[in-house]
Amino acid sequence: MALDLTCKELVEIVTDYIEDTLPPDERDRFETHLGTCDGCRTYLEQMRETIRLTGMLREEEISPLARDELLEVFRGWKQVGRLPSGD
Repeated sequence: MALDLTCKELVEIVTDYIEDTLPPDERDRFETHLGTCDGCRTYLEQMRETIRLTGMLREEEISPLARDELLEVFRGWKQVGRLPSGD
């Protein structure tokens, strides 16, 4: 039997879930976790909304400053494995 999926693991594979590229057993673990975790359900909804909204945004509509700030946040996230809390 597969181990339960942790919140951290869910965050790491959420894109694969949204793109429907998870193997069936991983998808089952993902959906089982969603059934018991309000925080991860909210996270998934936020990711879907972000994808929907950013799909409407054209690159030329982003100011150079905003683009640089976003890239910096994501670079930092990749290095430490989490987004800043905003505190």
